[in-house]
Amino acid sequence: MFTFLIVIIALALIFDYINGFHDAANSIATVVSTKVLTPFQAVMWAAFFNFLAYFIFQDHAVANTIGKTVFPEFITLPVIFAGLIASIAWNLLTWWYGIPSSSSHTLIGGFAGAAVAHAYMTKGFVAFSSIVELEKITKTVLFIFLAPLVGMVISIFITLVTIMRNVWLRILIIIVANALTWMLFLNFQTGKVHENFSKLYQIDKYKKEVSKDASEENKAKLEKAEAQYKMAVGFAGSYESEGAEKVADEISASGAFKPLEANKVKQAINNTYNIDSLKRIAMDDAALKPYIEQLTATVNKTKPYQNMYGTVPNAALADSLSAMLALTPGQRERLYNEIAKIDVRKDVIKELKKSDNSLIRYSIAGGSLIFILCYIYVDVLREPSASRKANMFKRLQLLSSAALSLGHGGSDAQKVMGIIAAAFVAYNGHKYPDTSVALRELGWVPLICYTAIAAGTLSGGWKIVKTMGSRITKVTPLEGVTAETAGAMTLFVTEQMGIPVSTTHTITGAIIGVGATKRLSAVRWGVTINLLWAWILTIPVSALLAGIFYVITSWFV
Repeated sequence: MFTFLIVIIALALIFDYINGFHDAANSIATVVSTKVLTPFQAVMWAAFFNFLAYFIFQDHAVANTIGKTVFPEFITLPVIFAGLIASIAWNLLTWWYGIPSSSSHTLIGGFAGAAVAHAYMTKGFVAFSSIVELEKITKTVLFIFLAPLVGMVISIFITLVTIMRNVWLRILIIIVANALTWMLFLNFQTGKVHENFSKLYQIDKYKKEVSKDASEENKAKLEKAEAQYKMAVGFAGSYESEGAEKVADEISASGAFKPLEANKVKQAINNTYNIDSLKRIAMDDAALKPYIEQLTATVNKTKPYQNMYGTVPNAALADSLSAMLALTPGQRERLYNEIAKIDVRKDVIKELKKSDNSLIRYSIAGGSLIFILCYIYVDVLREPSASRKANMFKRLQLLSSAALSLGHGGSDAQKVMGIIAAAFVAYNGHKYPDTSVALRELGWVPLICYTAIAAGTLSGGWKIVKTMGSRITKVTPLEGVTAETAGAMTLFVTEQMGIPVSTTHTITGAIIGVGATKRLSAVRWGVTINLLWAWILTIPVSALLAGIFYVITSWFV
């Protein structure tokens, strides 16, 4: 199985690489068509900012959305393998014919389609909602239409502001828009802090237990967890001014670390017995269920010992638990190693820093400042002229294309990260119970994914450049800046929301918006309708291909 895991990781990176050259046109089409950069310079520029996204986007919300599209019980290595093969096939086919389809949606369609085939082949008819997370699929499908629409609206707004004659009114609108954007991203950051702390305190887990069994005991557990969560989140409100370390110390002093530490000790015991892996096996082997129930009941009796963490040395805690559970020397050693790895303060600091989007906020503010200074220089300090403005927008395209490449890397590399994380969940469920844990433990996964997509971008994608750069509408430097800025903003927003959108769809909508501000006839609607059909068909066709590939794979694996 380890060899199969390596094959899947290699395929995922191949897909990431293909995604890079398949979507390279999204970042460079306008900057090449306006002759600001040569094709070679453009791909170097785009690839650099694709990789730079590794240092900007830390929360990996999109990766978790992708990895959790399918419920864990239906995630197997053959499912992921079949989904990747289908996605690569569809990506290469659309690239060959120059169709700017979505790498994001083909990956989701392939993953879901293979999982459905697996469920039907192993368990008979299973409700679709029991196989895939409908909420995540629905949001993804919805943004097939919303992402280009948002990109189009933003590009129309930017274009109308840019062509305003009154330069000071234009600058005022930019300042107001930037302030509103800052507040929006600050709100995203707060939301992510709440979401990450909710995961730490296992609020969703307790809510599910109450929904299954609304006993007073389960309700009390949920109420206690929510109270501790709210206390911790209250301290997190000062993160911007005090920093992660100070907030973590305040939460620790309040005593809100204790339940997290107890949960970690319980998970350490579970890992010692491989309970999570056994539960997965028990889904197909009913004979294991009584044993697991007995084992779980035994672990639950260790609660007094779980609460001892931090009050006695780790070795003494491991000895006490070992005596109660009658562990073998090997199990006791494993339990001790698991307990020794517990560091709740470090986990809290990491979750706070993952939520931080200040780099994005300052980058947007810095970009806005550059635009304002350019407008003042061209329209106020110098005599306004058409040629001077054209040259200004040519130079500004370097900034806007860089922003789009940053958004492309930050959004699209995460999709492959989610698939690789899901592969580790399938391979070693007790160590990586979900993709969030896998991504937290496997620090090398983001690095290689961002490297692969940047390498793919370096390979270009000239067939699609022609469609994106000229066939939809003829693009000038001003319109190139507008389209790229609108596309980048859309990608930044959807990444913060954890929604896997298509860079292709986004920039296409932005280019359409640019064309529509001139006149509706400036947009070649025939080409646009053909693209729309390709977008709509991507998920179902990829799902069907993945189902077929899964059936074939099941004959050999």
